[in-house]
Amino acid sequence: MSLPKDPAMLLSVVNTKLRDFYPSLDELCRSEDVSRSELEQALASLRYVYREERNQFVRQN
Repeated sequence: MSLPKDPAMLLSVVNTKLRDFYPSLDELCRSEDVSRSELEQALASLRYVYREERNQFVRQN
């Protein structure tokens, strides 16, 4: 399954995959063959950033 292009859908799919299948963003990116920087940029458009300690994207203040 490829990741959605829509940032809101992407956020939901990525956080679900991080929660259920991957111990880190790097593992998800490797497995899904996606660029970490492109993924982070797409979610930054929604003001979300990756927090390693939570292993999820969270809203910036």
